[in-house]
Amino acid sequence: MLHLRMITPHHLTEQVVALVDQTVGTTHLVVLTGAARDPEGDLVLCDVARESADELLQEMRALGIHETGSIAVENIDLSISRRADDAEEEAPGEAADAVIWEQLAESTHEESTLTITYSVFMIVATMIAACGVVLDNAVLIVGAMAVGPEFGPLAGVCTGLVQRAPRLAVRSLFALLVGFAAAIVATTVFSLVMDALGLFQERMLDNARPNTSFIWQPDPFSFVVALLAGVAGMLSLTSAKAGALVGVAISVTTVPAGANAAVALSYGDFAQMWGSALQLLLNLGGIILAGTLTLIAWKLLWRTQQSRMIRMPGAPHGPGGPGGPL
Repeated sequence: MLHLRMITPHHLTEQVVALVDQTVGTTHLVVLTGAARDPEGDLVLCDVARESADELLQEMRALGIHETGSIAVENIDLSISRRADDAEEEAPGEAADAVIWEQLAESTHEESTLTITYSVFMIVATMIAACGVVLDNAVLIVGAMAVGPEFGPLAGVCTGLVQRAPRLAVRSLFALLVGFAAAIVATTVFSLVMDALGLFQERMLDNARPNTSFIWQPDPFSFVVALLAGVAGMLSLTSAKAGALVGVAISVTTVPAGANAAVALSYGDFAQMWGSALQLLLNLGGIILAGTLTLIAWKLLWRTQQSRMIRMPGAPHGPGGPGGPL
């Protein structure tokens, strides 16, 4: 279940209450007249099943509540209520399959902005991966994959494309490209420093490296794995199963490929550098392609399921139905 807290102008409160009443899967409706001071209005509280939340939010936006008041959404970890159980039973589909597009756009917005924190994580992850490729240490490679924050911008690009939000897509792509560029440059300098200290040696890069040679030798499996990771990653975001993102993070070689390219560049090994760059592009392209197609398919599937929702007579529908325009 989700908890909605809305500040509504006085003249829209009756319409908001009617929308809540008419939406299957809602309960615990509370109206506090004149309770809000900034902005001034009424406070409307309700709980809604996750399966019904996206449609209700779209209809609230159609009324302009987000412009003249506010809409806040919180997850309910525990609700001990027979009425809440009944509301979840009434809502169509399963909560794990429901997509709340507003929440997805907001989460990707936060994680796809170029910030100092994001850049530092990217640089540190790439430096860890550089140590892993030089030492042929798979543990360090996996650790670097888990630390790398690049899936946020990748998800932002996919969401922006599907939701027709060019600003989100461009901002995410900018964060992705600048983040990798900064990480590769910083790791190249890091490699030169490590070489000067005697910790990195060119022969270490030329060794067989059976555990990490795949990083700069892309093959069809590289693209296949990237496609599967893109599907799993987007499903983990839409279903709020953030734990699955860890598995996605360690299944692709974006950060290690960037690290190997940087180390190879520092030693003038352009063959490995271009191979790593190709591996990086294959992974990024595969994730974006699969993630975008997954969101489109999920949107169409959920729209079909929502169209079978049993609603009370006279219930209005927001423009474009659940999820907005496709």
